[in-house]
Amino acid sequence: MELFPAAVFNPPKAARPRTARAPVAGGAIERLPFTVRRVETEADLLKAVRIRHAAYARHVPDFARSLAQPEAADYDTDTVVLLAESKLDGEPMGSTRIRTNQYRPLGVEESVVLPDWLQGKRLVEATRLGIDEGRMGRMVKIALIKACFMYCEDNAVDYSVATGRSPVDRQYQQMLFVDVFPEQGMIPLRHVGNIPHRVMAFEIATFQQRWTEARHPMLAFFFNTHHPDIDIGPAAPPSILARPERELPQAAPARGELAFA
Repeated sequence: MELFPAAVFNPPKAARPRTARAPVAGGAIERLPFTVRRVETEADLLKAVRIRHAAYARHVPDFARSLAQPEAADYDTDTVVLLAESKLDGEPMGSTRIRTNQYRPLGVEESVVLPDWLQGKRLVEATRLGIDEGRMGRMVKIALIKACFMYCEDNAVDYSVATGRSPVDRQYQQMLFVDVFPEQGMIPLRHVGNIPHRVMAFEIATFQQRWTEARHPMLAFFFNTHHPDIDIGPAAPPSILARPERELPQAAPARGELAFA
């Protein structure tokens, strides 16, 4: 992930102060059978890698071979890895990785030059989203996506950029992401094994307004429900994971998962 085209440097904005999230006035408080939290230790990271690798192995096995161990991007200071774990036994149920463009271009910019309306903006890209394929899989996925948007709100992000291969791209469309390159269709992307993906973006400032106007079915889950089990921690802390000097142990195999690159 070292080959980046020229891009506008985005000076960091001041992150919004992070306070404990309180229940929305008049809203519900809902407990989940799992937690979503930030990866903070090597053991946490190996759990995330385990679910990530198994998820991709089901759908893109050739590319999945490169995901059996932590990636260099997992240790970057502008990166946060989120992990969903079962409350029952601590087993990993899902994971995703959030990367900002505070210090370097996004991964997608290895393959494309983003249009002017995204230049000079504070951006994030969520990648390596994989979840357990069991009956809780959909809830875990939505909780991880909510955690990503919480991160965006806490860190003054302007746009979330997402890439989805078919048919995953339709899930982003249902969340009201828009095409960055509407005339180009699917684009092979280097940071996901040159697999064709649709490049899409979502404006954070108008998130609640647009979902309200669209009467989006997930509106209440995202804005009118407090989930104490989703805790992304303080705004934009430095990474505390140290890059290993030796090869890491390979992640243990996991049961079947779903990947949403």
